[in-house]
Amino acid sequence: MRFKLIACDVFLREICFYAARTPHIVDLEFTELGSHSQSDNLREIIQAKIDKAAQSEISYDAVLLGYGLCGNALVGIAARNVRLVVPRAHDCCTILLGSGKAFRRHFADNPSQPFSSAGYMERCASHMREDDVVSCDGKLFCFTEYASIYGEDNARYIFEQLRGRGRAHSRRIVFIETPFLRTLGHRKAVEEKARAEGKELVVLKGSGRLLRNLVWGCWAKRDFCIVEPRHRIEGVYDWNEVLRGVEMHEGH
Repeated sequence: MRFKLIACDVFLREICFYAARTPHIVDLEFTELGSHSQSDNLREIIQAKIDKAAQSEISYDAVLLGYGLCGNALVGIAARNVRLVVPRAHDCCTILLGSGKAFRRHFADNPSQPFSSAGYMERCASHMREDDVVSCDGKLFCFTEYASIYGEDNARYIFEQLRGRGRAHSRRIVFIETPFLRTLGHRKAVEEKARAEGKELVVLKGSGRLLRNLVWGCWAKRDFCIVEPRHRIEGVYDWNEVLRGVEMHEGH
């Protein structure tokens, strides 16, 4: 099969590793890390790339998206005439850990915990991911969702109150280490940063499971959402389904 993969370049090393080993043909294209901070802009970029792939002379079996909901950037993304395959993930943390189960195990009490990885060390000025997701009444919400309902000032206040429940995150630095990237030396750099700031370093074992299965075409329903043609992505914001494909109404 032949796939078009559009992904955040925070996963560039991991994706290239697995794409070089898949039996399928995968055409890669990356967007710049940090684009999710302006979700409307990232949504337009991703949609334009999907539409371009769908109109290409190449007949793709699927367009693969290497993103989570990412501040609602994927909400509203449409599969015109080619199916989309998307990890069930709120953000890149789930993808770096390899499953939603691992994300919930490590971050359920504080989904806004900042973290780092090889991709962030190489491609982010702060070297850390400052998340925009909080947990409330068993569901996860992103800042842009609250802002669209309550306005930015009120949303900022709500987030600060909810994040106050997990202030322990300010006393530690979390580093997600992908096993085959250990030789790059990023862990040592994070250790030095934690020592300099007087913080506890927490190292979590990362996994390429979701990215590997994405490019290998192993799309188990519990891990991936397949958005069929003439459907669009809708956010669910729970711990399991996360997002779904819904039929597009006429005119979209």
